[in-house]
Amino acid sequence: MDLRHPISTVIATLDGPVLAVLARTSMPLTGRKIHQLAESGSETGVRKVLHRLASTGLVTATEVGASTQYLLNRQHVAADAVIELLDLRGRLIERMRQAIEAEWAEKPWAACLFGSAARGDGGPDSDIDLLVVRPTDHIDPPWEQQVSSLSDGVHAWTGNHLQVYDVSPGELRTHIESGEPIVKDWLRDCVTVYGEDFRQLRNRLAHKGIEQ
Repeated sequence: MDLRHPISTVIATLDGPVLAVLARTSMPLTGRKIHQLAESGSETGVRKVLHRLASTGLVTATEVGASTQYLLNRQHVAADAVIELLDLRGRLIERMRQAIEAEWAEKPWAACLFGSAARGDGGPDSDIDLLVVRPTDHIDPPWEQQVSSLSDGVHAWTGNHLQVYDVSPGELRTHIESGEPIVKDWLRDCVTVYGEDFRQLRNRLAHKGIEQ
């Protein structure tokens, strides 16, 4: 899955970026503005796409003076599908949360995306990075199995590999106290999938401590 341009996972042509621009706004836009925002193709190509989409009714075209303004027709039966394609990352996060909630016998204190998946700038070949803070210092076979099962699930759902950074509270505290650079990445990027928000957990570990 292309995490930077999720719609291209299904719509690989110039139609994808054009529809993505239109789906993100409720304001009519000119073809030139859509081309600028899409950052893809030529202006002529974008206008051809808009003309074709208007012919299907998915996009409305309104003459305003010497220009034509375009708007996604949200009443169209295909509009919901377009909008859902823009939120594939959100759907992935929810599916991961549901898997942890339903399938993990031992729940993590926190699980959060970081890196390109969290920032939304990863490509089709990017790994999906997940920080998991397990509740105990040891790793037993059932824990390994549920982490492996989630990795298999994410690959099946997206085509991307899941890279899990699995730490105990003690290991996380050590990372924090030693100023490991990756902690800054977690603090900057973290998007909660399950459990406590990482920033809150980090503050508790760093300032108040946690009883094991």
